[in-house]
Amino acid sequence: MSRAEQPSRRTVLAAAVAAAVVGPAVTADAADAEESAVAPTGQVDYRAWTTYPDWRAGTAHGTRAVAGARPGAVIATPAGTTDYTDPHTGTTATWEYATWTSPVHRLHVPATELVASWNAHTPAGTWLQVELHGTYSDGTDTPWYVMGRWAAGDQDIKRTSVDDQKDGKSTIWTDTFAIDDATTGLRLNSYRLRLTLYRKPGTKLTPIVWRLGAMGSDIPDRFTVPASTPGLARELIVPRYSQEIHKGQYPEYDNGGEAWCSPTSSQMIIEYWGGRLTPEQLAWVDPSYADPQVDHAARFTYDYQYEGCGNWPFNAAYAATYKGLQGVVTRLGSLTDLETLIAAGIPAITSQSFLKEELTGAGYGTAGHLMTVIGFTAGGDVIANDPFSPSDDAVRRVYKRREWENIWLRTKRYNASGKVVSGTGGVCYLYFPARPTPRQRKALAAVGVH
Repeated sequence: MSRAEQPSRRTVLAAAVAAAVVGPAVTADAADAEESAVAPTGQVDYRAWTTYPDWRAGTAHGTRAVAGARPGAVIATPAGTTDYTDPHTGTTATWEYATWTSPVHRLHVPATELVASWNAHTPAGTWLQVELHGTYSDGTDTPWYVMGRWAAGDQDIKRTSVDDQKDGKSTIWTDTFAIDDATTGLRLNSYRLRLTLYRKPGTKLTPIVWRLGAMGSDIPDRFTVPASTPGLARELIVPRYSQEIHKGQYPEYDNGGEAWCSPTSSQMIIEYWGGRLTPEQLAWVDPSYADPQVDHAARFTYDYQYEGCGNWPFNAAYAATYKGLQGVVTRLGSLTDLETLIAAGIPAITSQSFLKEELTGAGYGTAGHLMTVIGFTAGGDVIANDPFSPSDDAVRRVYKRREWENIWLRTKRYNASGKVVSGTGGVCYLYFPARPTPRQRKALAAVGVH
C-alpha cells in the first residue's frame, strides 16, 4: 500500500551508502559552558536555540549571529574549504564552510532517543549539515553523528540522512539517535549540536538558520497508555488533501503518492497557516495533476538515503521554508496536550501505527502513518485529516478517542504476524507562526516547545 507499511526506521536500516566526511572536526572551546533550560515535565526534553543571545552563546568558527525579527546564524568569514562527494549523484564539489556549535545542554530527561530539527533559508548555492555529540550516563562520549545534510532545493546537493552511524552503544536510524539497548540503563545525559553552513567559494551567499534544536525522550515500553479525560470540543478548518489521488505520480519520490502521508499532511497545515506556492514554483508539475502543491511537498521533503518523504526533520524544515512559519519535531504525552494546542488554534501532525482492527473506521493497517489532528468532538473523539483517503472530500475522519490515543502513544505493539514491534511513542510535528500570539506561545510552552 505504501512505504508506511514497511519496517520502521527504528527497526531496520536502509541500504548503506558511503558518504564523504564533510569538513574538518571542530572541537568546542572551553567557553562552551554547560547550560540549562527550563525543566520540562514528563518524559520529553525539547531544547532549541532561537534568540540572538542563544546564537551569541555558541562557539563560532566563521559564523556570526544576526539580530532582527528572526535572529539566526550566518556565514561571516569562512573557516575554510572542503570537498564533498554527493553519494547520490557522484559529483564532487568544493565548498566554503563555517561552523556554529551549541553550548552543552544537560538533558532534564536522560534520553533513550533524540531527534534534531532546524529551520533555515538556504538560497541556491548553499546548504547545511547538522551533527550531534553527546555524553552517556556512563561518562563516555558519542562520536559526532550526522543528523542530516539539507538544502531547501535539490540542485546543489541531494538532501540526505546518513546510514551506518553507530558506536556499539547507540545508532542513528535515519533521523533518530537511539540507545541500542535501553534495558541496560544507559542513557544520553547531555549533548551539543554542531551546525555547518556551506556555500560556493568566492560568493557572498549564506544560509541563515533561525532555529536549531533537539527533542530527547525516555518513553517507557508500553502496549497501552492511560486514558485521558476529554476536555475540548473544537474543530479547526484545515485544508484537506488526499495522498491517494497522487498514486503513480513522480515515482522517483518514493513510488508516488501512496507513500506521501508525511508531505501531504505537512502541506495541509502549511496552507492552514496561509503558506502558498506561486505558479512559477509549481511549473515543474504536470498541469493535469490535481493539488500540485502535494507533489511539490513530496519532492522537497524527499530524503535520498531513506528513499522516502517521511524524514521527520526534513518535513519540519520544509514547512519553515514558507514565510513566517516555524516547524519542530517533538513528542507529546497525551491527548490533553493536543487539546491544549487545538484550543490555541494549532493543529498537529502525528505519527502512529496500527492493525486494521485497532482503529475503527480507518479501513487499513500500517507500520507508520502520518495524520493531521484538527480537533475534537463534543464526546472527545479525535477529528483527523487522514491523507490515506480516496479523495480530498473523504480526508476528514472521526476516530474513537481511546483507540486513537493508544495507537499514537504506545511504544510496543503486535503486528499482523503476532510479532512485537515498535510504536512511535507520541511523535508529532508542530508548525506554527514565527511570531506566535501570546495564547499560542503559552500553549506551545505547555507542551515543552519554546
